[in-house]
Amino acid sequence: MKRSVQILLIAACVLGGNGCTHLFFQPSSRIYMDPANAGMRYEVIKFRSGDGTELTGMFFASSGTALGTIVHLHGNAGNMTSHFSYSAWLAKEGFNVFIFDYRGYGASGGKATLDGVVLDGIAALDHAVKLPGARADRIIVLGQSLGGAIAVAAVTESGFKPAAMVLEGAFYSYRGVGAAVMRKHWWSLPFSWFPWLVLTGSHSPSKDIAAISCPKLFIHSEKDPVVPFRQGHKLYEAAPGPKEFWTIPSGGHTDAFDGQRETYGPRLVAFLRNALGLLPEPAASGANVPPASNAH
Repeated sequence: MKRSVQILLIAACVLGGNGCTHLFFQPSSRIYMDPANAGMRYEVIKFRSGDGTELTGMFFASSGTALGTIVHLHGNAGNMTSHFSYSAWLAKEGFNVFIFDYRGYGASGGKATLDGVVLDGIAALDHAVKLPGARADRIIVLGQSLGGAIAVAAVTESGFKPAAMVLEGAFYSYRGVGAAVMRKHWWSLPFSWFPWLVLTGSHSPSKDIAAISCPKLFIHSEKDPVVPFRQGHKLYEAAPGPKEFWTIPSGGHTDAFDGQRETYGPRLVAFLRNALGLLPEPAASGANVPPASNAH
């Protein structure tokens, strides 16, 4: 979330109420970047959410036998064409990468709602095991910012058992992050209690994180201008082990695998390899059934 979006969120909540969780979503249909222009091969994936909404994703196949398949749930603004660079580089490190757009984003149908995007997250997890080279026991969930909250809800509410989970710049609760943002501004500080009245408690990471038992990595910048550091650390504290927390001393929001990839990229690969363990042979039967897609 950009700072201007946060201010819009708070102002709209204070003035309008009505739950206002939908204001966490700032979708765009713009194509920010085509991976093919950067020399990256990918497939366009079409699949449906639980209520029939058509969704669109991109699949970056591992350069060799896939160690695992990463399902990337992106942040609240733009669409997957502005977020794929955070994860697609992992294809060269031996991982399949599947990023998709929630309803209302990019080429996906429908309109973004909290209930709807959680359904979409569940559908993406279900579809991921059908992708080429995927194994149901080697699915990794990567959620950034709002995508972290959606990821936690989708995993818990579906009963899905990922092999590992990575949450970067995520928050403890919708109400908590709304109140924290309001406390940053002198003009909104007196109303910092208001999000507790107007924001929903549905699908909150605070309620769901305790049920996720796989190895978990939490990453947050101390200087995050969007989601306060305390929100990310509070989510970590509420999670059961095994877990790790990486404090990023510099940089902005979800910057570890963008501007600081040289430092944190190798550490992420090591964490994932350790969480997954050795690749069993042979691969599970039926795991290589390709979906309908368009190669680029």
